[in-house]
Amino acid sequence: MRIDKYLWCTRYCKTRSIATNACKKGHVKINGQTAKPSRDVYATDKIEFRKNQINYQLIVNDLPESRVGAKIVNLYVTDVTPKEAFEANEMLKYSKEYYRKKGVGRPTKKDRRDLDDFYETPEEDL
Repeated sequence: MRIDKYLWCTRYCKTRSIATNACKKGHVKINGQTAKPSRDVYATDKIEFRKNQINYQLIVNDLPESRVGAKIVNLYVTDVTPKEAFEANEMLKYSKEYYRKKGVGRPTKKDRRDLDDFYETPEEDL
């Protein structure tokens, strides 16, 4: 089975075209080697897959005939991704909350005054 089809069948990618693009960008490795979308997958292969800034590590157990339900994905793939990868993603989420949310727009006058006060150096009276 092709790697792009396997990632789609095991529900790691929503569509096959997303899986194909991930392979073309080099986000998918099989046994340590970058994989093209047409690369075949066999049982006991180790897949490294980067999605949403998390490096998933998967072990292929079996090849499904077609896309499988979410409840039985564990029959076909074993996820051995370390917990540190998910914790790093949580920390990244908290660090993003400090910055302006996307789509809010340009800084307001109050934001501008706050920035000016922050960067203003105290002047000495002579």
